[in-house]
Amino acid sequence: MQSQDRLKGISPFVATAEHGSFTAAAAYLHLTPSAVSKSIARLEARLGSLLFERTTRSLTLTDAGQAFYETCTRVLNELLEAESVLAAQRTMPSGRLRIAVPHTFGRMRVMPLLTPFCQQNPDIQLNLAFSDRFVDVFEEGVDIAIRIGGPTAYPPSLAWRYLGDEQLIFCAAPHYLAQHGTPQDLDALNEHRAIVYDRVDGSASPWRLPLPDGRTVTRNVSHRMALGDGEAQMMAVSAGLGVAQMATWMIEKELQRGELVQILPEVAVSGLPLCLVWPRRKQLTPKVNALLNTLEALRIA
Repeated sequence: MQSQDRLKGISPFVATAEHGSFTAAAAYLHLTPSAVSKSIARLEARLGSLLFERTTRSLTLTDAGQAFYETCTRVLNELLEAESVLAAQRTMPSGRLRIAVPHTFGRMRVMPLLTPFCQQNPDIQLNLAFSDRFVDVFEEGVDIAIRIGGPTAYPPSLAWRYLGDEQLIFCAAPHYLAQHGTPQDLDALNEHRAIVYDRVDGSASPWRLPLPDGRTVTRNVSHRMALGDGEAQMMAVSAGLGVAQMATWMIEKELQRGELVQILPEVAVSGLPLCLVWPRRKQLTPKVNALLNTLEALRIA
């Protein structure tokens, strides 16, 4: 059967499901009730399923009809979106974009990219939400979310792009190590003052440690401080208040300047994955495409 034949009867079926009767659907489509009824009957015959329960007083979807209706509306919405995308591609990126980013990563890594992006795209209005909690892009109307961690698989309604895993290292300030000594193994490291990240749920982030077979394990540690902000954690470590396990993207400048030094490089491990996530229906719009291309620069080793 040709693809165009499969579309026959879809509009009358959807209109009937949404308006509740052949007569109302016919008025909406500017057809006769008989034409709508016959179109749906042919569709049911082709599908081999009854789509409506018919009585003298009502017309209701069967279970099969409900499932088919949900599929049809999704496909029709995607066709409408595709048409709007084609129309929009004739214009410069414009309109409002809502982006959700983690607090520290957003300030340190995303904002430096958004400034030139806004300069190059003056017709785009950005709304930038900073939050370390899990953001539901559909519920909160987000066009693109940047996630560190989260699920390893996404539903078909979401598109996503993997940008690499964090690299976690142990670090401390040189003057702290001069006073307390540089640990030579994990047992010695456990004797030092730990500064950990305080997660959104109120729990302290554990240390991630490598196993001989390449896997990693987590270990809760007693700590001197638990801070719910990555930059505050970095400031505490730089001030010589203890040691921490931190992502290299957060402290690369401090390491280059010698304000922090790496401890036990042999136990560095991969951390959480970094991903861009967005509603799949929006992925072809010029404004979303333009921003996704810009955010590619966030890739981490």
